[in-house]
Amino acid sequence: MRAVQFSEYGGPGVVHVAEVEEPHAGPGTVRVAVRASGLSAGETRIRSGELRGVVPVTFPFRTGFDAAGVVDEVGEGVTGVEAGDEVFGMTAATTRGANADHAVLVAWAPKPAAWGWEEAGGAAGSVETATRVLDRLGVGAGHTVLVQGAAGGVGTVAVQFAVARGATVIGTASERNHDFLRSLGAEPTTYGAGLVERVRALAPGGVDAVFDCAGGALPDLVAVAEDPARVVTIAPDLTAAAHGVHLSHGAPGADPGAGADPLAVHGLGVAVELAARGRLRVPVAAAFPLAEAAAAHELSESRHARGKIVLVN
Repeated sequence: MRAVQFSEYGGPGVVHVAEVEEPHAGPGTVRVAVRASGLSAGETRIRSGELRGVVPVTFPFRTGFDAAGVVDEVGEGVTGVEAGDEVFGMTAATTRGANADHAVLVAWAPKPAAWGWEEAGGAAGSVETATRVLDRLGVGAGHTVLVQGAAGGVGTVAVQFAVARGATVIGTASERNHDFLRSLGAEPTTYGAGLVERVRALAPGGVDAVFDCAGGALPDLVAVAEDPARVVTIAPDLTAAAHGVHLSHGAPGADPGAGADPLAVHGLGVAVELAARGRLRVPVAAAFPLAEAAAAHELSESRHARGKIVLVN
């Protein structure tokens, strides 16, 4: 089968499609014939070598966390799903490999009827991450939340999940994305100098939590929250600890270890419910054929993508 991978650090050009052996469903997992899969912005930074001191890599490195497709193998002990079902979900963080013709999922949910394959293929990672961070921050009804980088793949989902919880959401994005953020339920503002003052003007009663999807502005975000414990970042910002800010990354199981947070896979079920009520969409910035994965990486690195970038089979 085909799978996207890279065998050395470098620019988008090192990403290529290779012929590899098919994976198979083991206990507690299902295999899908992939229809669409998400591109992870974090993996572009792994590929560039920027995170070589943080994320261990064994080459070839196979890419992709989230996928949607049709179940064609059901592992031992799995109930409630059978071959032919349409699902979306996540691979194991240790194996990845969702950007391929077949992928083994460790967590999944039925594909909402309201979503096309592209939306479903890019949903699971953003849904899990948004749920994990909002849970850690304790976001609920009556809270005010700042989402930094609100127009990106995770940010767009985080905005909608926070709104669904009854929170007031302020989202940062470039001006061209402000009407888009309003359509998701957020009050937009811009990045950069003066952020603290702009947010205080929009939220004179203060901000209860800050969800940083973009990185690069932690001192301002801590000032907005007035307490670093109320800021969580998912950007691989190596200065987070120095600012007292938690850097959230997921890990399977009840005991995350190594500073990781348990995966919030219950968010997949919440996403299905919200989608059925028309309260969750997964904005797709662009869709590329699997063979054009390098071009997808190039777009991701431009930081101009509004929503999720996906690969289609």
